[in-house]
Amino acid sequence: MMIDRKSFVSDIVAQDYRTADVFRRHDITYCCGGKWPLDMACELRGLDADKIKTELEAATRTITIPHLIDFNNWNIDFLTNYIVEIHHNYLKTSLPLTHKMLEEFVEEHRKKFSHLDELELKFTALVKQLHSSISKEEETLFPYIRQIVHAQNAKEPYAALLVRTLRKPVEGVMSNGHNRINDLIMEIRHLTNSYNPPENVCTSHKVVIAKLKELDNDLVQHLYLEQSVLFPRVSAIEKELLGY
Repeated sequence: MMIDRKSFVSDIVAQDYRTADVFRRHDITYCCGGKWPLDMACELRGLDADKIKTELEAATRTITIPHLIDFNNWNIDFLTNYIVEIHHNYLKTSLPLTHKMLEEFVEEHRKKFSHLDELELKFTALVKQLHSSISKEEETLFPYIRQIVHAQNAKEPYAALLVRTLRKPVEGVMSNGHNRINDLIMEIRHLTNSYNPPENVCTSHKVVIAKLKELDNDLVQHLYLEQSVLFPRVSAIEKELLGY
Protein backbone atom coordinates (compact mmCIF):
# COMPACT_ATOMS: atom_id res chain seq x y z
CA MET A 1 0.00 0.00 0.00
CA MET A 2 1.43 3.35 -1.07
CA ILE A 3 0.63 6.08 1.44
CA ASP A 4 -0.15 9.60 0.20
CA ARG A 5 0.84 12.24 2.73
CA LYS A 6 -2.10 14.35 1.59
CA SER A 7 -4.63 11.62 2.38
CA PHE A 8 -6.82 11.99 5.45
CA VAL A 9 -5.79 9.84 8.39
CA SER A 10 -9.29 8.34 8.63
CA ASP A 11 -9.20 7.40 4.93
CA ILE A 12 -5.84 5.66 5.32
CA VAL A 13 -7.24 3.50 8.14
CA ALA A 14 -10.44 2.84 6.18
CA GLN A 15 -8.30 1.55 3.31
CA ASP A 16 -6.27 -0.80 5.57
CA TYR A 17 -7.12 -1.37 9.24
CA ARG A 18 -3.53 -2.37 10.06
CA THR A 19 -2.44 1.28 9.83
CA ALA A 20 -4.48 1.97 12.97
CA ASP A 21 -1.73 0.39 15.10
CA VAL A 22 0.76 2.95 13.81
CA PHE A 23 -1.55 5.88 14.51
CA ARG A 24 -2.35 4.58 18.01
CA ARG A 25 1.36 4.17 18.73
CA HIS A 26 1.91 7.85 17.91
CA ASP A 27 -1.33 9.09 19.52
CA ILE A 28 -2.86 10.24 16.23
CA THR A 29 -6.67 10.16 16.14
CA TYR A 30 -7.97 8.14 13.20
CA CYS A 31 -11.69 7.72 13.89
CA CYS A 32 -14.32 10.44 13.78
CA GLY A 33 -11.75 13.13 14.52
CA GLY A 34 -9.25 11.90 11.95
CA LYS A 35 -10.15 14.35 9.20
CA TRP A 36 -6.64 15.72 8.91
CA PRO A 37 -4.19 15.03 6.09
CA LEU A 38 -1.32 12.80 7.21
CA ASP A 39 1.34 15.49 6.88
CA MET A 40 -0.72 17.98 8.92
CA ALA A 41 -1.51 15.39 11.60
CA CYS A 42 2.21 14.64 11.92
CA GLU A 43 3.07 18.33 12.08
CA LEU A 44 0.54 18.87 14.90
CA ARG A 45 2.16 16.03 16.89
CA GLY A 46 5.73 17.11 16.10
CA LEU A 47 6.37 13.93 14.12
CA ASP A 48 8.44 13.24 11.01
CA ALA A 49 5.83 12.60 8.29
CA ASP A 50 8.27 10.61 6.15
CA LYS A 51 9.06 8.30 9.08
CA ILE A 52 5.36 7.77 9.84
CA LYS A 53 4.68 7.14 6.15
CA THR A 54 7.38 4.44 6.14
CA GLU A 55 5.88 2.82 9.25
CA LEU A 56 2.42 2.84 7.66
CA GLU A 57 3.67 1.19 4.48
CA ALA A 58 5.50 -1.46 6.52
CA ALA A 59 2.33 -2.17 8.53
CA THR A 60 0.38 -2.93 5.36
CA ARG A 61 2.95 -5.32 3.91
CA THR A 62 1.38 -8.76 3.53
CA ILE A 63 3.43 -11.95 3.86
CA THR A 64 1.77 -15.14 2.65
CA ILE A 65 2.66 -18.80 3.16
CA PRO A 66 2.63 -20.97 -0.01
CA HIS A 67 -0.20 -23.49 0.18
CA LEU A 68 2.06 -26.30 -1.08
CA ILE A 69 4.14 -26.34 2.11
CA ASP A 70 3.83 -29.78 3.72
CA PHE A 71 4.10 -29.19 7.46
CA ASN A 72 3.86 -32.94 8.11
CA ASN A 73 7.36 -33.40 6.71
CA TRP A 74 8.97 -30.70 8.81
CA ASN A 75 11.53 -31.68 11.44
CA ILE A 76 9.67 -31.61 14.78
CA ASP A 77 12.24 -29.30 16.37
CA PHE A 78 11.80 -26.89 13.50
CA LEU A 79 8.01 -27.16 13.72
CA THR A 80 7.92 -26.36 17.45
CA ASN A 81 10.32 -23.44 16.91
CA TYR A 82 8.10 -22.18 14.07
CA ILE A 83 5.03 -22.28 16.30
CA VAL A 84 6.82 -20.33 19.01
CA GLU A 85 8.54 -17.76 16.79
CA ILE A 86 5.58 -17.14 14.47
CA HIS A 87 2.36 -17.86 16.32
CA HIS A 88 3.29 -17.47 20.00
CA ASN A 89 5.21 -14.27 19.39
CA TYR A 90 2.35 -12.90 17.30
CA LEU A 91 -0.05 -13.55 20.19
CA LYS A 92 2.30 -12.01 22.75
CA THR A 93 2.36 -8.81 20.68
CA SER A 94 -1.21 -8.77 19.39
CA LEU A 95 -3.23 -9.85 22.42
CA PRO A 96 -2.47 -6.88 24.72
CA LEU A 97 -2.92 -4.36 21.88
CA THR A 98 -6.20 -5.84 20.68
CA HIS A 99 -7.46 -6.27 24.24
CA LYS A 100 -6.79 -2.63 25.09
CA MET A 101 -8.35 -1.46 21.82
CA LEU A 102 -11.47 -3.53 22.50
CA GLU A 103 -11.76 -2.26 26.09
CA GLU A 104 -11.58 1.37 24.94
CA PHE A 105 -14.08 0.75 22.16
CA VAL A 106 -16.57 -1.02 24.44
CA GLU A 107 -16.32 1.76 27.02
CA GLU A 108 -17.39 4.33 24.41
CA HIS A 109 -19.98 2.25 22.52
CA ARG A 110 -21.63 -0.17 24.98
CA LYS A 111 -24.83 1.90 25.17
CA LYS A 112 -25.29 1.67 21.41
CA PHE A 113 -24.45 -2.03 20.99
CA SER A 114 -25.79 -4.27 23.74
CA HIS A 115 -23.60 -7.28 22.84
CA LEU A 116 -20.28 -5.52 23.42
CA ASP A 117 -20.00 -6.29 27.13
CA GLU A 118 -20.36 -10.00 26.41
CA LEU A 119 -17.86 -9.72 23.55
CA GLU A 120 -15.33 -8.12 25.89
CA LEU A 121 -15.98 -10.82 28.49
CA LYS A 122 -15.40 -13.63 25.98
CA PHE A 123 -12.28 -12.01 24.57
CA THR A 124 -10.86 -11.50 28.06
CA ALA A 125 -11.42 -15.20 28.73
CA LEU A 126 -9.71 -16.05 25.42
CA VAL A 127 -6.70 -13.90 26.30
CA LYS A 128 -6.38 -15.62 29.67
CA GLN A 129 -6.64 -19.09 28.12
CA LEU A 130 -4.12 -18.30 25.38
CA HIS A 131 -1.58 -16.94 27.85
CA SER A 132 -1.98 -20.11 29.93
CA SER A 133 -1.57 -22.36 26.88
CA ILE A 134 1.49 -20.49 25.63
CA SER A 135 3.12 -20.74 29.05
CA LYS A 136 2.44 -24.48 29.37
CA GLU A 137 3.68 -25.19 25.85
CA GLU A 138 6.90 -23.20 26.11
CA GLU A 139 7.79 -24.22 29.66
CA THR A 140 6.65 -27.85 29.75
CA LEU A 141 5.16 -29.34 26.60
CA PHE A 142 7.63 -28.32 23.89
CA PRO A 143 10.75 -29.10 25.98
CA TYR A 144 9.24 -32.55 26.63
CA ILE A 145 8.57 -33.04 22.91
CA ARG A 146 12.17 -32.13 22.08
CA GLN A 147 13.42 -34.54 24.75
CA ILE A 148 11.55 -37.57 23.49
CA VAL A 149 12.35 -36.81 19.84
CA HIS A 150 16.05 -36.54 20.60
CA ALA A 151 15.94 -39.65 22.80
CA GLN A 152 14.23 -41.58 20.03
CA ASN A 153 16.68 -40.42 17.37
CA ALA A 154 19.66 -41.29 19.58
CA LYS A 155 18.06 -44.58 20.67
CA GLU A 156 18.57 -43.62 24.30
CA PRO A 157 17.50 -46.31 26.82
CA TYR A 158 15.65 -43.78 29.00
CA ALA A 159 13.31 -42.66 26.20
CA ALA A 160 10.36 -44.81 27.30
CA LEU A 161 10.80 -43.62 30.88
CA LEU A 162 10.48 -40.01 29.72
CA VAL A 163 7.15 -40.82 28.10
CA ARG A 164 5.79 -42.66 31.13
CA THR A 165 6.79 -39.79 33.39
CA LEU A 166 5.87 -36.75 31.31
CA ARG A 167 3.18 -37.68 28.77
CA LYS A 168 0.29 -36.05 30.68
CA PRO A 169 1.06 -32.47 29.50
CA VAL A 170 0.40 -33.47 25.88
CA GLU A 171 -2.95 -35.01 26.73
CA GLY A 172 -3.89 -32.02 28.90
CA VAL A 173 -3.24 -29.45 26.19
CA MET A 174 -5.12 -31.50 23.59
CA SER A 175 -8.20 -32.25 25.68
CA ASN A 176 -8.60 -29.11 27.77
CA GLY A 177 -6.83 -25.94 26.66
CA HIS A 178 -7.49 -26.19 22.96
CA ASN A 179 -11.12 -27.18 23.39
CA ARG A 180 -11.70 -24.08 25.53
CA ILE A 181 -9.95 -21.88 22.94
CA ASN A 182 -12.07 -23.32 20.13
CA ASP A 183 -15.27 -22.74 22.11
CA LEU A 184 -14.38 -19.11 22.82
CA ILE A 185 -13.49 -18.47 19.18
CA MET A 186 -16.87 -19.80 18.09
CA GLU A 187 -18.65 -17.57 20.62
CA ILE A 188 -16.73 -14.50 19.44
CA ARG A 189 -17.57 -15.30 15.82
CA HIS A 190 -21.24 -15.50 16.77
CA LEU A 191 -21.16 -12.19 18.68
CA THR A 192 -19.45 -10.39 15.78
CA ASN A 193 -21.60 -11.92 13.02
CA SER A 194 -18.51 -13.70 11.70
CA TYR A 195 -16.55 -10.44 11.88
CA ASN A 196 -19.02 -8.47 9.77
CA PRO A 197 -19.65 -5.07 11.40
CA PRO A 198 -23.06 -3.38 11.05
CA GLU A 199 -23.54 -0.89 8.25
CA ASN A 200 -22.53 2.74 8.70
CA VAL A 201 -20.46 2.19 11.84
CA CYS A 202 -17.44 4.31 12.74
CA THR A 203 -13.87 3.52 11.72
CA SER A 204 -12.95 2.37 15.25
CA HIS A 205 -15.70 -0.24 15.11
CA LYS A 206 -14.40 -1.58 11.80
CA VAL A 207 -10.82 -1.64 13.05
CA VAL A 208 -11.69 -3.60 16.21
CA ILE A 209 -13.64 -6.19 14.23
CA ALA A 210 -10.80 -6.47 11.69
CA LYS A 211 -8.25 -6.99 14.49
CA LEU A 212 -10.40 -9.77 15.98
CA LYS A 213 -10.67 -11.40 12.56
CA GLU A 214 -6.89 -11.20 12.06
CA LEU A 215 -6.38 -12.92 15.41
CA ASP A 216 -8.93 -15.60 14.50
CA ASN A 217 -7.18 -16.27 11.18
CA ASP A 218 -3.83 -16.73 12.89
CA LEU A 219 -5.32 -19.02 15.54
CA VAL A 220 -6.86 -21.21 12.84
CA GLN A 221 -3.42 -22.06 11.45
CA HIS A 222 -1.80 -22.11 14.90
CA LEU A 223 -4.25 -24.66 16.27
CA TYR A 224 -4.14 -26.70 13.06
CA LEU A 225 -0.36 -27.05 13.32
CA GLU A 226 -0.63 -28.25 16.90
CA GLN A 227 -3.78 -30.37 16.80
CA SER A 228 -3.48 -31.90 13.34
CA VAL A 229 0.29 -32.00 12.73
CA LEU A 230 2.44 -31.77 15.86
CA PHE A 231 0.42 -33.65 18.49
CA PRO A 232 -0.45 -36.68 16.32
CA ARG A 233 3.23 -37.06 15.41
CA VAL A 234 4.24 -36.82 19.08
CA SER A 235 1.58 -39.35 20.07
CA ALA A 236 2.94 -41.76 17.46
CA ILE A 237 6.45 -41.36 18.88
CA GLU A 238 5.16 -41.98 22.40
CA LYS A 239 3.44 -45.19 21.32
CA GLU A 240 6.56 -46.37 19.50
CA LEU A 241 8.76 -45.74 22.53
CA LEU A 242 6.31 -47.58 24.80
CA GLY A 243 6.13 -50.49 22.37
CA TYR A 244 2.41 -50.15 21.61
